[in-house]
Amino acid sequence: MKKIILAIAVLASALCANAASNSTNAYYNTETECLGVERDGSQTLRVWATGRNRNDAREQCKKDAVYYVIFKGIQSGVGGCNKKPLINEVNAEEKYQYYFNTFFKDGGEYKKYISMEDTRNMTRKRDRRVEQIKYGLTVRVLRAELQQRLIEDGIIKP
Repeated sequence: MKKIILAIAVLASALCANAASNSTNAYYNTETECLGVERDGSQTLRVWATGRNRNDAREQCKKDAVYYVIFKGIQSGVGGCNKKPLINEVNAEEKYQYYFNTFFKDGGEYKKYISMEDTRNMTRKRDRRVEQIKYGLTVRVLRAELQQRLIEDGIIKP
């Protein structure tokens, strides 16, 4: 009896692993990457995010684009992109939490630093298990203007 239960458990785990390996998630590059830099200092980024619906995922892509430029930097993509984040200070996110909570709220200031001129919809993929949509968007972040704003607000030094 124990051998049968063990065999069923092994078979069930193998089927689950096979179902996960048939997923197309591995074929999508969901890392934020730089596609190019404009002469005005703006960066064109491909950003991926998830949301409850298309509009929610698109807004999260815009927030993430600005967030990566400020805190993380853009590590992948074409050469010539500024890979360093605007803020190099350790724990800056926590230190200026009040400022950035307001900055990134829905409909917040972050939208002023996104240019929708270079926006292209990339791919949309629905995850049926959690009913969320993964959405890719190409956005241009106005890095020079964003940097100037953070200097004026005393977050970074010139």
